[in-house]
Amino acid sequence: MSALSIMLVDDHPIVREGYRRLLERQPGFRVVREADNAAAAYQSYREASPDVVIMDLSLPGAGGLEAIRHIRQWDKNARILVFTMHSGSAFALKAFEAGAAGYVTKSSDAADLVKAVKTVAGGGRALSDDIAREIAAERLGDSRSVVADLGPRETEILRLVAMGKTTEEIAAFLNLSTKTVQNYHYQIKSKVGARTDAHLVWLAIGSGLVEAANAE
Repeated sequence: MSALSIMLVDDHPIVREGYRRLLERQPGFRVVREADNAAAAYQSYREASPDVVIMDLSLPGAGGLEAIRHIRQWDKNARILVFTMHSGSAFALKAFEAGAAGYVTKSSDAADLVKAVKTVAGGGRALSDDIAREIAAERLGDSRSVVADLGPRETEILRLVAMGKTTEEIAAFLNLSTKTVQNYHYQIKSKVGARTDAHLVWLAIGSGLVEAANAE
Protein backbone atom coordinates (compact mmCIF):
# COMPACT_ATOMS: atom_id res chain seq x y z
CA MET A 1 0.00 0.00 0.00
CA SER A 2 1.51 3.36 -1.01
CA ALA A 3 1.95 6.13 1.55
CA LEU A 4 -0.69 8.82 1.92
CA SER A 5 0.86 12.02 0.59
CA ILE A 6 0.07 15.19 2.53
CA MET A 7 0.68 18.90 1.94
CA LEU A 8 0.79 21.26 4.93
CA VAL A 9 -0.25 24.90 4.48
CA ASP A 10 0.47 27.19 7.44
CA ASP A 11 2.43 30.43 7.63
CA HIS A 12 4.31 29.46 10.81
CA PRO A 13 7.36 27.22 10.14
CA ILE A 14 7.53 25.96 13.73
CA VAL A 15 3.86 24.98 13.61
CA ARG A 16 4.36 23.14 10.32
CA GLU A 17 7.36 21.31 11.77
CA GLY A 18 5.35 20.17 14.78
CA TYR A 19 2.50 18.83 12.70
CA ARG A 20 4.87 17.25 10.19
CA ARG A 21 6.43 15.24 13.03
CA LEU A 22 3.00 14.28 14.39
CA LEU A 23 1.74 13.13 11.00
CA GLU A 24 4.86 11.26 9.95
CA ARG A 25 4.72 9.22 13.14
CA GLN A 26 1.54 7.68 11.73
CA PRO A 27 2.09 4.54 9.61
CA GLY A 28 1.61 5.31 5.93
CA PHE A 29 1.57 9.13 6.28
CA ARG A 30 4.13 11.20 4.37
CA VAL A 31 4.33 15.00 4.18
CA VAL A 32 5.49 15.76 0.64
CA ARG A 33 5.09 19.54 0.45
CA GLU A 34 4.72 22.60 2.67
CA ALA A 35 3.50 26.11 1.82
CA ASP A 36 3.13 29.34 3.78
CA ASN A 37 0.66 31.30 1.64
CA ALA A 38 -2.23 30.78 -0.77
CA ALA A 39 -0.24 31.26 -3.98
CA ALA A 40 2.49 28.83 -2.88
CA ALA A 41 -0.17 26.32 -1.84
CA TYR A 42 -1.78 26.41 -5.28
CA GLN A 43 1.57 26.06 -7.07
CA SER A 44 2.72 23.24 -4.80
CA TYR A 45 -0.55 21.39 -5.23
CA ARG A 46 -0.21 21.52 -9.01
CA GLU A 47 3.35 20.21 -8.80
CA ALA A 48 2.83 17.45 -6.22
CA SER A 49 -0.88 16.50 -6.40
CA PRO A 50 -0.96 15.32 -2.77
CA ASP A 51 -3.69 13.00 -1.53
CA VAL A 52 -4.69 15.43 1.24
CA VAL A 53 -4.07 19.13 1.87
CA ILE A 54 -4.11 20.33 5.48
CA MET A 55 -4.91 24.02 5.22
CA ASP A 56 -4.86 26.84 7.76
CA LEU A 57 -7.26 29.70 7.03
CA SER A 58 -5.15 32.53 8.46
CA LEU A 59 -2.52 33.13 5.80
CA PRO A 60 -0.73 36.33 4.79
CA GLY A 61 -2.47 38.07 1.90
CA ALA A 62 -5.15 35.89 0.34
CA GLY A 63 -6.41 33.53 3.02
CA GLY A 64 -7.21 29.85 3.16
CA LEU A 65 -10.70 30.24 1.68
CA GLU A 66 -9.20 31.65 -1.50
CA ALA A 67 -6.57 28.89 -1.58
CA ILE A 68 -9.27 26.21 -1.22
CA ARG A 69 -11.38 27.75 -3.96
CA HIS A 70 -8.40 28.09 -6.31
CA ILE A 71 -7.15 24.52 -5.80
CA ARG A 72 -10.62 23.09 -6.25
CA GLN A 73 -11.09 25.05 -9.47
CA TRP A 74 -8.00 23.33 -10.85
CA ASP A 75 -8.81 19.89 -9.39
CA LYS A 76 -12.42 19.23 -8.43
CA ASN A 77 -11.30 16.04 -6.67
CA ALA A 78 -8.83 17.76 -4.33
CA ARG A 79 -9.25 16.61 -0.73
CA ILE A 80 -8.71 19.58 1.59
CA LEU A 81 -8.89 19.49 5.38
CA VAL A 82 -9.03 22.85 7.15
CA PHE A 83 -7.01 22.91 10.37
CA THR A 84 -7.32 26.29 12.06
CA MET A 85 -7.80 28.33 15.21
CA HIS A 86 -11.12 29.70 13.87
CA SER A 87 -13.85 27.96 15.84
CA GLY A 88 -16.88 29.84 14.51
CA SER A 89 -19.49 28.20 12.34
CA ALA A 90 -19.35 31.04 9.76
CA PHE A 91 -15.80 30.20 8.67
CA ALA A 92 -16.47 26.46 8.75
CA LEU A 93 -19.54 26.72 6.52
CA LYS A 94 -17.70 28.99 4.06
CA ALA A 95 -14.79 26.56 3.95
CA PHE A 96 -17.12 23.72 2.98
CA GLU A 97 -18.80 25.97 0.43
CA ALA A 98 -15.38 26.74 -1.08
CA GLY A 99 -14.69 23.02 -1.41
CA ALA A 100 -13.14 21.78 1.83
CA ALA A 101 -13.90 18.21 2.89
CA GLY A 102 -13.15 18.64 6.57
CA TYR A 103 -12.76 21.23 9.32
CA VAL A 104 -10.85 20.63 12.54
CA THR A 105 -9.84 23.27 15.08
CA LYS A 106 -6.32 23.44 16.49
CA SER A 107 -7.75 23.08 19.99
CA SER A 108 -8.73 19.50 19.09
CA ASP A 109 -6.72 16.47 20.22
CA ALA A 110 -3.96 15.22 17.94
CA ALA A 111 -5.92 12.00 17.50
CA ASP A 112 -8.82 14.01 16.05
CA LEU A 113 -6.55 15.49 13.37
CA VAL A 114 -5.19 12.07 12.42
CA LYS A 115 -8.70 10.61 12.24
CA ALA A 116 -9.89 13.54 10.10
CA VAL A 117 -7.00 13.09 7.66
CA LYS A 118 -7.93 9.44 7.20
CA THR A 119 -11.61 10.30 6.76
CA VAL A 120 -10.93 12.99 4.17
CA ALA A 121 -8.44 10.79 2.33
CA GLY A 122 -11.11 8.10 2.13
CA GLY A 123 -13.59 10.45 0.49
CA GLY A 124 -15.56 11.36 3.61
CA ARG A 125 -16.25 14.58 5.48
CA ALA A 126 -14.77 15.40 8.86
CA LEU A 127 -15.77 17.86 11.58
CA SER A 128 -14.25 18.34 15.02
CA ASP A 129 -16.81 18.11 17.82
CA ASP A 130 -16.65 21.81 18.74
CA ILE A 131 -17.43 22.90 15.16
CA ALA A 132 -20.22 20.34 14.84
CA ARG A 133 -21.81 21.84 17.98
CA GLU A 134 -21.41 25.40 16.64
CA ILE A 135 -23.08 24.54 13.34
CA ALA A 136 -25.89 22.64 15.07
CA ALA A 137 -26.53 25.57 17.42
CA GLU A 138 -26.72 28.00 14.50
CA ARG A 139 -29.04 25.78 12.48
CA LEU A 140 -31.34 25.02 15.41
CA GLY A 141 -31.43 28.50 16.90
CA ASP A 142 -31.82 32.04 15.70
CA SER A 143 -28.10 32.76 15.47
CA ARG A 144 -27.80 32.73 11.67
CA SER A 145 -24.50 34.35 10.74
CA VAL A 146 -24.58 37.70 9.00
CA VAL A 147 -22.21 36.27 6.37
CA ALA A 148 -24.43 33.27 5.58
CA ASP A 149 -25.50 34.79 2.26
CA LEU A 150 -21.98 35.70 1.15
CA GLY A 151 -19.98 33.51 -1.21
CA PRO A 152 -16.45 32.32 -0.29
CA ARG A 153 -14.79 35.10 -2.31
CA GLU A 154 -17.08 37.74 -0.78
CA THR A 155 -16.27 36.35 2.66
CA GLU A 156 -12.56 36.55 1.93
CA ILE A 157 -12.85 40.15 0.75
CA LEU A 158 -14.85 41.05 3.87
CA ARG A 159 -12.09 39.52 6.01
CA LEU A 160 -9.42 41.54 4.22
CA VAL A 161 -11.43 44.76 4.46
CA ALA A 162 -11.90 44.17 8.19
CA MET A 163 -8.14 43.70 8.54
CA GLY A 164 -7.63 47.18 7.10
CA LYS A 165 -6.37 46.17 3.66
CA THR A 166 -6.82 48.73 0.89
CA THR A 167 -8.69 48.10 -2.36
CA GLU A 168 -5.35 47.99 -4.19
CA GLU A 169 -3.89 45.46 -1.73
CA ILE A 170 -6.95 43.23 -1.95
CA ALA A 171 -6.86 43.39 -5.75
CA ALA A 172 -3.21 42.30 -5.73
CA PHE A 173 -3.82 39.48 -3.23
CA LEU A 174 -6.71 38.03 -5.26
CA ASN A 175 -5.52 38.87 -8.79
CA LEU A 176 -8.55 41.07 -9.42
CA SER A 177 -8.95 44.57 -10.83
CA THR A 178 -9.56 47.38 -8.35
CA LYS A 179 -12.92 47.96 -10.04
CA THR A 180 -13.95 44.35 -9.40
CA VAL A 181 -12.93 44.63 -5.74
CA GLN A 182 -14.94 47.86 -5.44
CA ASN A 183 -17.97 46.09 -6.92
CA TYR A 184 -17.58 43.20 -4.46
CA HIS A 185 -17.22 45.71 -1.64
CA TYR A 186 -20.50 47.38 -2.59
CA GLN A 187 -22.29 44.03 -2.97
CA ILE A 188 -21.08 42.87 0.45
CA LYS A 189 -22.33 46.04 2.13
CA SER A 190 -25.68 45.60 0.43
CA LYS A 191 -26.02 41.92 1.39
CA VAL A 192 -25.11 42.34 5.06
CA GLY A 193 -26.85 45.69 5.50
CA ALA A 194 -23.72 47.64 6.43
CA ARG A 195 -23.78 51.40 6.06
CA THR A 196 -20.05 52.05 6.53
CA ASP A 197 -16.75 50.17 6.52
CA ALA A 198 -16.67 50.50 10.31
CA HIS A 199 -20.01 48.67 10.39
CA LEU A 200 -18.49 45.98 8.12
CA VAL A 201 -15.60 45.53 10.56
CA TRP A 202 -18.01 45.20 13.49
CA LEU A 203 -20.03 42.56 11.61
CA ALA A 204 -16.87 40.65 10.62
CA ILE A 205 -15.73 40.54 14.24
CA GLY A 206 -19.17 39.45 15.41
CA SER A 207 -19.20 36.63 12.86
CA GLY A 208 -15.78 35.37 13.91
CA LEU A 209 -14.08 36.17 10.59
CA VAL A 210 -11.46 38.28 12.34
CA GLU A 211 -10.45 38.88 15.93
CA ALA A 212 -10.83 42.38 17.35
CA ALA A 213 -7.05 42.56 17.82
CA ASN A 214 -6.50 42.01 14.06
CA ALA A 215 -9.24 44.34 12.84
CA GLU A 216 -8.69 47.96 11.80
